[in-house]
Amino acid sequence: MSGQAHDATGTSGARTVRDGGRTPRRGPVVAALMLAMALAAMDSTIISTAVPQIVGDLGGFSLFSWLFSGYLLAVTVTLPVYGKLADTFGRKPVLVVGIVAFLVGSLLCAGAWNMVSLIAFRVVQGLGGGAIQGTVQTVAADLYGLKERGRIQAALSSVWATAAVAGPLLGGFFAGYADWRWIFLVNVPIGAAALLLIVRHLAEHRERPARRPRIDWAGAGGLFVAGGLLLFALVQGGVAWPWLSWPSLGLLAGSALVAAATAVLERRAAEPVIPGWVWRRRPIVAVNLALGALGVLMVAPTVFLPTYAQAVLGLGPIAAGFVLSTMTLSWPLSAALSPRLYLRVGFRNSALIGISCATLVLAAFPLLPFAGPGWQPAALMLLLGMALGIFQLPLIVGVQSTVGYDRRGTATSSILFCRQVGQSVGAALFGAVANATLAHKVSFSRLQEPGGPALPVALRHAVSTAVSHVFEGAAVAAALAVAVLALVAPRRFPVVPDE
Repeated sequence: MSGQAHDATGTSGARTVRDGGRTPRRGPVVAALMLAMALAAMDSTIISTAVPQIVGDLGGFSLFSWLFSGYLLAVTVTLPVYGKLADTFGRKPVLVVGIVAFLVGSLLCAGAWNMVSLIAFRVVQGLGGGAIQGTVQTVAADLYGLKERGRIQAALSSVWATAAVAGPLLGGFFAGYADWRWIFLVNVPIGAAALLLIVRHLAEHRERPARRPRIDWAGAGGLFVAGGLLLFALVQGGVAWPWLSWPSLGLLAGSALVAAATAVLERRAAEPVIPGWVWRRRPIVAVNLALGALGVLMVAPTVFLPTYAQAVLGLGPIAAGFVLSTMTLSWPLSAALSPRLYLRVGFRNSALIGISCATLVLAAFPLLPFAGPGWQPAALMLLLGMALGIFQLPLIVGVQSTVGYDRRGTATSSILFCRQVGQSVGAALFGAVANATLAHKVSFSRLQEPGGPALPVALRHAVSTAVSHVFEGAAVAAALAVAVLALVAPRRFPVVPDE
């Protein structure tokens, strides 16, 4: 048995979330965490099927993409800030504030009068969603010792997968049979139940600090601006303006300058939002890079596979959704089984097995026959979900186990932040690859068969080629994650005994 496994079996399993010295009731708290996680997961997808109804009611077709981008931007740039606040002031106040902000944003969205107001209120939702995503996983790690930590994280993964799949179906139901505003109003009873359980059953026993904690407002503001400029450039580049244009270059340069200035401020701050130890610890650095690569590669199946299934395979929307849903079914199942593996072979080796298998699956996608049966990509997604479940969960649990209670929120939020940034980078990168491939193939097909009946077949081939190139890029991202884990991550993660 590895040294890491010895550390794992030697932990006491004591919990740092306490209630005045009494063992807290974990059941109600876990139920609250699952409800809160369902809120954050469902709201990232539930709006997708209702866009036509929303645009028909409010107008603003040219702005509707910001219903997604505004929410994503707010979640991403606030994750590190909330992680630091959770370590400084406790998990409970951050989680309560996050749920309240999310519910206020939901009510405001339901009352939006035009597209601009709806986008602004989606940003308010995102400010709450950032607190929910990071703090829920941190509280889960506080509640359970190392041996059980994988089980609760797998349960949260199951909730996320189920809510993400159910979101579009629920959104379509409300848009088709009721009113799109119910998409946001349905959050209220779910969030209220989670809030009630958190307030009543989650109690933390924290030592009063010797001095009043300082909030690094300058660092938080700098991080928000730098991240916002970067994400804005990635979202709008190649869509609202060309990549090699002054708006794109200006936004990217501005993000880099603000990030550099923020780094200088953070080195001098007494309580920096992203402390220097995050970038000095090999396990955290390796996991941040590896999960950033995960965010990049996940764009291929989640964004481009449904288009491939409908445009190339000729499947309907429901069947195309099923092709993708096989991944969301196998992911939490393999994640639930991964503790048996990482407690034997270690966090790094378990993750290496998972991402190596994922690399092979992604590389196999371009080998599928043109317009073949739908079960083939569905089978690949089933295998991909199994591989990524073995890859991601050991890394999250591993990082959470290398730090104590007072640093766990910062560490957890840093890896989620890197994964979110990876998704934005992947969307921009693979969007550019797909657009370039489509432009070349379609123009070529027009020259060869101008206006001929074979043009639809040529377009299907163009889409197939574009998606194949995207999956090749995803395989490269997975291979980079393999290299990071093999070369940067330590063979054994130093496990800190539970307090």
